[in-house]
Amino acid sequence: MRQLFALACLGTLTLLAVQANAEEEDSDLPDWAEEQVEPFRANVGNWVDNTSRNIDSFFGGEHYDNSVNNESYLRLGQEIDWMEGDGVGGDVSVRYRIDLPTTEERLRLVIESDPEETQGTLADQGSGRLYNDQRNRRNSTFGLDWLESRDKRENWSNRIGAGVRLRLPLDPYVRFTSERLWDIGDGPWQLESFNRLSWFNNEGYSARTEWDIGRPLSENRHLRFISTVQWREEEDTLEYSEIAELNQRLNKRSALRYSVIALGESVSNPRMTNYYLQTRYRRDIHKGILFADVIPELHFQREVSYDPRWAMTLRLEMYFQREINRDYFGF
Repeated sequence: MRQLFALACLGTLTLLAVQANAEEEDSDLPDWAEEQVEPFRANVGNWVDNTSRNIDSFFGGEHYDNSVNNESYLRLGQEIDWMEGDGVGGDVSVRYRIDLPTTEERLRLVIESDPEETQGTLADQGSGRLYNDQRNRRNSTFGLDWLESRDKRENWSNRIGAGVRLRLPLDPYVRFTSERLWDIGDGPWQLESFNRLSWFNNEGYSARTEWDIGRPLSENRHLRFISTVQWREEEDTLEYSEIAELNQRLNKRSALRYSVIALGESVSNPRMTNYYLQTRYRRDIHKGILFADVIPELHFQREVSYDPRWAMTLRLEMYFQREINRDYFGF
């Protein structure tokens, strides 16, 4: 079974890479499918944008500015997960963010699903594979964020937010986020720091710090080393991860990410819980709105005496925004 899975992964990635190097157009869809998708995407994208702007104008009043960039989106996803020994699981997901830059430039209302604090352990977040029983569909939040007008290249850029999680009983929260970006010397290396402290009434405190150092290797390749430490009062366990990844943009519509990931936990008795190798192929199937991911992984977990276990995620996502975003991996 493992050998067949490995051959299937290799064959899939090889075929996708060959396709990625072929002559590029804007879509892999046949004409009849494109004729169905495009009007639907445009209508829903405009509805998302217009709805968020109408809400923004209601709260903003005389301060409302229609020219301000709006980062609202709706994302629909379908994925199939498989891990050796655990079987196959599937899920349909809906994620959204309603961005309301009201009142003044630095004060804005935000409505979003799945805040990062509710997305599970570092093991869940690191692989990008959240199983059905780890998802909570009642994690939407409504809050007000205050942003400092500082460039994180020159000073610490801070954000303070407060609001409620939209479920019964209502769950108030407070969040503080601080970011910084440094250029290291005169070379291409950059160091970025992301830090967050949160409090949710029903789950207590959580803290996260992430340090990301990286550099471009060429026009289409980028190397990163990411160290993350996370603590959540609900779990009362300190988690940490180390990631080395190489991002490679194959062309304007395809990208690959190769990752080596190590996960650990605890302070008094530190131990590594999982090592794994991951490859992620991402393809823009249709004009920056429809994407497909193929994510094979090989895990070495402590709970099974570090015996190798294969895993695979297949994912299809559709984004609805007025402005199309073609950023695959953020490099």
